Amino acid sequence: MVPGNAKAAAVGKALKKGVSKKGTRIHTKVHFYKPVTLKHRRKPKYQNLSVSKKSTLDKHSIIKYPLTTESSMKLIEDSNTLVFIVDVKANKRQIKDAVRELYSIECEKVNTLITPRGLKKSYIRLSKDYDALDVANRVGVI
Repeated sequence: MVPGNAKAAAVGKALKKGVSKKGTRIHTKVHFYKPVTLKHRRKPKYQNLSVSKKSTLDKHSIIKYPLTTESSMKLIEDSNTLVFIVDVKANKRQIKDAVRELYSIECEKVNTLITPRGLKKSYIRLSKDYDALDVANRVGVI
């Protein structure tokens, strides 16, 4: 057993001189993988966005205008369905909520499609309590 001072002196000597590992490394795998190095977490000096983004889709920007083609008129009469051109980014839930708020009607279901011209068309099936002809008159389609 080496006394405390001698052990400390040996360690100090080794630190001054430096420790070298000589020899070649034995590779046991075919592939070489980069060694995992230290990765620091980001410490930004300021935020990327000072203010959070406000949703630009409100009820008035979601529904652009009602469609007044012959086929949409046939749908109003036959299957109690209104046809609107809506914002391309709007989803079915947003369309349903916007129709409920703007026209105070309840929808049974909403079908959407994107036309070859790049517009989003939504078919809004009204519930049994509401008549599509009355709503279309009130909206100004007919």
